[in-house]
Amino acid sequence: MKEEETIKKAKNRDPEAFGSLYDQHLPAIYRFILLKIGDKSTSEDIAHQVFLNAWQNIENYQSQGFPFSSWLYRIAHNAIIDYYRTDKKHADLESAEELATNDNLEEKIDQGLELNIVKAALKELPDEQQNIIIMKFVEELSNKEIAAALGKNEGAIKTAQHRSLKNIKKIIDEKYNRKTKKA
Repeated sequence: MKEEETIKKAKNRDPEAFGSLYDQHLPAIYRFILLKIGDKSTSEDIAHQVFLNAWQNIENYQSQGFPFSSWLYRIAHNAIIDYYRTDKKHADLESAEELATNDNLEEKIDQGLELNIVKAALKELPDEQQNIIIMKFVEELSNKEIAAALGKNEGAIKTAQHRSLKNIKKIIDEKYNRKTKKA
């Protein structure tokens, strides 16, 4: 069944149809939240809250040329903002390492070191730039989908993405390359 048909059934309060959407989109929404929150249990709670909110408001969903996932990312983004408003903890992306798997131990260690460096740099970016990088390179969303999720136009997303990557490179260069030059 096409996603549009499933959405139509879900809008008519078909729990099986919404369950299908849930199964299809939960992994990506959970990863997005986990990368922003860092705690598995809290991320699971927020992901389930996102889908509860989506179920409660599914009749308000309108495609407007954007995929259903963009609507879910928008709900997730707002849930993350609410989480940080009520819980003043800072983002901890340590659990994200578990998302990367590799059978070769040496490669896995190298990947882990690189991932830690990128995660540390990512934490230093403004929230919106973090969202754009995660949506683009972890969730592999198009600029159009990211724009819909964040309520921006595609040009603004392209500019912000470029700026975000430049900022990550600058942070990594400043923090890690200088340390190795001084040693």
